[in-house]
Amino acid sequence: MKCRKCGEPLQVQRRCRQVRLRCSGCEKEYQIHEVAADLDPETEAQLERFTCIIYD
Repeated sequence: MKCRKCGEPLQVQRRCRQVRLRCSGCEKEYQIHEVAADLDPETEAQLERFTCIIYD
């Protein structure tokens, strides 16, 4: 999945009580619901590893 701002790849970042997508280029962070419609199969597979994703 690519960053909407700069086009670099997004990486799944898991922190205490949070899961975010973070750009490897510009370091912008996205909440899952912000990019849910654009998720690619690879990113979806990574997110499936988590039993619960809390939107804040």
